[in-house]
Amino acid sequence: MATESAAEAAAAAAAAAPETAAVEKQPHRLERKWTFWFDNQAKPKQGAAWGSSLRRAYTFDTVEDFWWCVLRVYCVADLVCVRYMLIEVVKVLCSLYDQIFRPSKLPAQADFHLFKAGIEPKWEDPECANGGKWTATSSRKADLDNMWLETLMALIGEQFDEADEICGVVASVRQRQDKLALWTKNAANEAAQMSIGRKWKEVIDVNDKLSYSFHDDSKRERSAKSRYTSPILMLLGHELRHF
Repeated sequence: MATESAAEAAAAAAAAAPETAAVEKQPHRLERKWTFWFDNQAKPKQGAAWGSSLRRAYTFDTVEDFWWCVLRVYCVADLVCVRYMLIEVVKVLCSLYDQIFRPSKLPAQADFHLFKAGIEPKWEDPECANGGKWTATSSRKADLDNMWLETLMALIGEQFDEADEICGVVASVRQRQDKLALWTKNAANEAAQMSIGRKWKEVIDVNDKLSYSFHDDSKRERSAKSRYTSPILMLLGHELRHF
C-alpha cells in the first residue's frame, strides 16, 4: 500500500514537473517598458537640428532583458549554430550594452538615456514639455557609474512614490564634469518634485544639494536657474536633520 502511494506521489510530481518548469521559465515582467537612447554631440553636422543625432538603442520590459542588456549576459553555446552575420551583430550590440553599464566609458559630449517607452528624451516631447529635471554632478567617473546604475535599478524597480511623474534619466559625459539628470513631467508640481528629489538623493547617496530646473527656463537661458533644491541630510546622533 505504501509502495502504491509512493508511486502515485512520484507520478503526480512527474506530471507537475513540466508545469513547474514552465512557471520558473516565465520572464519577470516590469511594471512598464523602458528604452535606452544614445546621443553623441561631439561632432554635430553643420546646420543639424538639436536631437538629430539621438538614436533609440534598446527597449525592454523584463528583468531578464534588462540584465542581458546591461551586463551582456548571454550564452555562447546558444550561438554555435547561428550564422556568422548574426554573431557579429550580437558582438556589436553587446559592446554597446557594456557602455550602457558604464557611461563613463562613453566619449566626451555623449549622452545616454533611459526613458519610459514612448517618451523621447527631448523638451518637445508632450510628456516632457511642461517638465524639468533634477541634476547631480560628478567629477569622478566611478561616481557617475555608481549613480547611474543605482538610478536604473530604482526606476525599473518602481522605488519612487511619484513614479508616474518621472520621464527618465540622462547620463551626460563631459570633459570637466559629468552630470546625471532625472527628468520629470510637471515642473510646477513642487510637492511631487520635492518627493522625487528626496528619494533620488537617497538612491544615489550623495551629500551635496541637488538642484531642479524647469525645461522652459533651459530653453530661454543657457544656465537655467534652480527652482527647487533637495536638502542636505546629516545624521547627528539619532536625529536626521535637514540643512
